[in-house]
Amino acid sequence: MTPRPAASISLDLDNQWAYMKTHGDPGWEAFPSYLDRFVPHALDALRGLGLEITFFVVGQDAALSPHRDALRALVAAGHELGNHSFHHEQWIDTFSRERIRRELADAADAIDAATGRRPVGYRGPGFSWNAELLDALAESGYLYDASTFPTYIGPLARRYYLRRSSVAGEEMAKRGKLFGGVGEGRRPLKPYLWRLGSGRTLLEIPVTTVPLVRTPFHLSYLLWLSRFSQRLMLIYLRGALRLCRLTGTEPSFLLHPLDLLGAEQVPALAFFPGMDLGADHKLAVFRRVLGEIGARFRPVSMSRHARELLARKLPFRAVDAPPPQDAA
Repeated sequence: MTPRPAASISLDLDNQWAYMKTHGDPGWEAFPSYLDRFVPHALDALRGLGLEITFFVVGQDAALSPHRDALRALVAAGHELGNHSFHHEQWIDTFSRERIRRELADAADAIDAATGRRPVGYRGPGFSWNAELLDALAESGYLYDASTFPTYIGPLARRYYLRRSSVAGEEMAKRGKLFGGVGEGRRPLKPYLWRLGSGRTLLEIPVTTVPLVRTPFHLSYLLWLSRFSQRLMLIYLRGALRLCRLTGTEPSFLLHPLDLLGAEQVPALAFFPGMDLGADHKLAVFRRVLGEIGARFRPVSMSRHARELLARKLPFRAVDAPPPQDAA
C-alpha cells in the first residue's frame, strides 16, 4: 500500500503581548501572557488526536522564567520547538544583517536555555523575510525556513488589520508590508531549495494555500468561514485538500493560539478576527479540520517533513529572482 503523503502541522506561539504590540495597544511592554492557560489546553487537544507538531516560539517568551514550565511541557509531549524571532517584530525584513543575526541567535539561545532544545527551523513573524535572513539561517545550520505565504490577499489582510489598529505615523509605516504584497501569490507553493548569494542553500517549506487559486486555508481562515456555515467551511477545506492531492502538494498547515482560545479567555484581544467565537466552537472545528487532514495525509512535525523532503530531489530557486508567473 502506498503511504499517505505527509502534511506538516505547525503553530505560531504568538503570545498576548505580541498581538497587542502589533496592534499598537498600550501595556504590551509588561508582556501579558496566556501561555500558562493555552499550552495545557493545546496539549490536551493534540493528545486527543495523537499529533506531534511544531511550535514556533518567540525568544522573549522563552527568556522569561514563568514560561519555562509551559515550554518544557511541549518538549516533554514530543513536540518540536522552532524559532519565531526574539522580539516578534513583523518588520524584521527591514532590519540590518547584524540585527537579524542577533534576533535569530538571541531567540535560539533563549529556547535552548529554557528547554534544552535548539531550534532547527524558523518562521518569520508576519511571514516576513529577506535574503540576509535566509543566509543567516543557512550559515547557522538551520534545517529549514517556513516564512513564505504564497497568497494574493496579503494587502487585503493588512488593510483590514491596520484599519482596526491603534498605530499611526512611524509605527504604521513599519507595518507597511505586513503579510506581503500581491506578488507573494506567485511564489512556489511546493517546497524548494533557496540558492543564496553566498552559495549556501536552504530548504523552504511554504505555508500552504489552495493550489491554483492561492487563497488561504489555515485554521484562522477556516474558523472565519465557520461563522457563516460549517458546511461551507468543510466544502472549502475538502476542496483545498483534494487540490493538494491532485497537484502533489504536501500541505504545511498553520495554527495560532487564538484558533483555540475564545474572547472569554483573553478579553484584551477581543479586537482580533474570530474572537467572537467561543473556545468550545473553536475546539470542535479544530478537531474536525485536523481529522479531515489526517484522513488524507500523514500529519508530522515540520522537522520530520523537512528531513523527508531533503531526501528527495527538489528544485532550486534564486533568492533574488522575482516570483514566477506560473509557480506551482
